[in-house]
Amino acid sequence: MQVVVFGKEAKERDIPHIQQLFDSLHADGINTYVFADYLPQIKGKVKFSRDVGVFEGYLDFSVKKFDFVITLGGDGTILEAVTHIRNSGVPIVGINLGRLGFLSSIEKKRIPEAVSLLQRGMFNLEERQLIRVDSNLPLFGEIPFGLNDFALLKRDTSSMITIHTYINGSYLNSYWADGLIVATPTGSTGYSLSCGGPIVFPDSGNFVITPVAPHNLNVRPIVLSDDSVISFEIEGRAENFLCTLDSRFESITSAHQLAVRKNGFTVRLVQLLDVGFLETIRNKLAWGADSRNA
Repeated sequence: MQVVVFGKEAKERDIPHIQQLFDSLHADGINTYVFADYLPQIKGKVKFSRDVGVFEGYLDFSVKKFDFVITLGGDGTILEAVTHIRNSGVPIVGINLGRLGFLSSIEKKRIPEAVSLLQRGMFNLEERQLIRVDSNLPLFGEIPFGLNDFALLKRDTSSMITIHTYINGSYLNSYWADGLIVATPTGSTGYSLSCGGPIVFPDSGNFVITPVAPHNLNVRPIVLSDDSVISFEIEGRAENFLCTLDSRFESITSAHQLAVRKNGFTVRLVQLLDVGFLETIRNKLAWGADSRNA
């Protein structure tokens, strides 16, 4: 078995858990590669009992066979890993060293157990749909797709913007707001949720359109099929607006004609057998918890 260990930032408090991961991988004889930007951060702090390789990025999938990409961090780390994994089909194993961790659902205390379960094939694979943005002007280079959401937002302290929105070419609404989010089911527990959007099950085949601070109080989030093409025209007093795709962003103008749709490929997330979506939302959102007599 060969795996990639992917991370963004190695915090001092996480070094013992990172060490535990490498100890577990090497003890099981698993060939390990480390993301090139992450390796210098852990070198000298983590002891490798076996040599590790270097993973440069997407092109490495065409020359080496990897079984898993193991991410160390929070959900943002998984979002960045997706930009390297792309259409390779390599499953993501998310180990949560961050805060909430809807996507990185494997807790750090379970690292040795998780490595053992991977070796024995005792896990579930979840297909997660991506969202793709099309534009008449270049946006987001070779990675115009995201796992969580696409958003159009005003910049800084400028006044509200107007986003004319169409579904399959038919006019839906003109949103007068600070912005608009289109979330995948995966992204429904992210920015959309914080703006009042619903939680959508990962396999539901939907998009959620959620306005950000709409001026009209009767405007509410809506759920629609992910077979839809959602297009936008944007205007406002400012010359520039913000367009985001997961954690990436670009500046746009009213000259941009934008549309979002279901992406042509999916990504796969590894879930341990006793951790599913229901368990995750109950635990992460503390549903059913009563602290009054704690």
